[in-house]
Amino acid sequence: MARPGAACPPPARRVMVAARALLFWALVYSYCGVCACIAGLRLLWSIGRRPGETFRWVVRENPPSCLNDPSLGTHCYVRIKDSGLRFHYVAAGERGKPLMLLLHGFPEFWYSWRHQLREFKSEYRVVALDLRGYGETDAPPHKENYKLDCLIADIKDILESLGYNKCVLIGHDWGGMIAWLVAICYPEMVTKLIVVNFPHPSVFTEYILRHPSQLIKSGYYFFFQMPWFPEFMFTLNDFKVLKSLFTSQATGIGRKGCRLTAEDIEAYLYVFSQPGALTGPINHYRTIFSCLPLQHHEVIMPTLLLWGERDAFMEVEMAEITRIYVKNHFRLTILSEASHWLQQDQPDIVNKLIWTFLKEETKRKRE
Repeated sequence: MARPGAACPPPARRVMVAARALLFWALVYSYCGVCACIAGLRLLWSIGRRPGETFRWVVRENPPSCLNDPSLGTHCYVRIKDSGLRFHYVAAGERGKPLMLLLHGFPEFWYSWRHQLREFKSEYRVVALDLRGYGETDAPPHKENYKLDCLIADIKDILESLGYNKCVLIGHDWGGMIAWLVAICYPEMVTKLIVVNFPHPSVFTEYILRHPSQLIKSGYYFFFQMPWFPEFMFTLNDFKVLKSLFTSQATGIGRKGCRLTAEDIEAYLYVFSQPGALTGPINHYRTIFSCLPLQHHEVIMPTLLLWGERDAFMEVEMAEITRIYVKNHFRLTILSEASHWLQQDQPDIVNKLIWTFLKEETKRKRE
């Protein structure tokens, strides 16, 4: 008989690991099924109320003029060696200046950084990227091509392809998760890290397991595990879900003067109404559970975390917990009455906070 506390023999350990994995995936797909049922009920409700409108959606043939606004920068492309993928980005500021690399969230694209492209081009080469699968960047067809290690490698390879070996890295939402992981995996490439409305990944995975309220708010992570149905739901009523995310009282930008204009909305509709345009972005989420658990790695560079307190998708308590994973100067600023779309919701305040952080760190380094 084995002594209490003795190590399990290899066969028993393998059984335990397999049982845990089975339980984990059973829970993931059970919650996925619940979310799918809720989506199905909403679909039936929409059909019952507006049968003719429900399945109507329009592909926008021509981009709105705001996407070609020269004040935002120049549209560029770079093909990276390892994957062979071509990435689209918009760049502002002179070549040779320090690089500021901007990573957007979901469902966004480079345009979500328009206020920062204009603001920081005086002192930085500002590059707002379309992530893998988004916008004009190549979208590999298989979901396995969207695992986190591929997304992290993309940023490293893009940095090198642009002729830089380090940058100020800024990420929002899903782009914030990627920014955290790049800072962990390639700390020598990130001089300063700025994240908007996304906690350290380890905080997120631990918190969601202990707080059912966050699990509910993150239900779309589970719903997106289904093939094709999430994309279909986004197209209903001419992309009503997409519009609501940015404009509704519950989830949208509420600050007067900063709400998305009709042309801004058309910019998003132009990008995501293209055939197959939603599959790449949603594939980012379809691989997330196979990448868990995330290791408890620390960040060693100066870090600024900005948070909109009215975030409908991320609970603000995670922001403060993130502090324990930063082994350098850490600044957290929570903006009341600000939504999840913080850099678009309160661009002037966000830009000022970023400038203050960057200048403080430059002064701190000199001292």
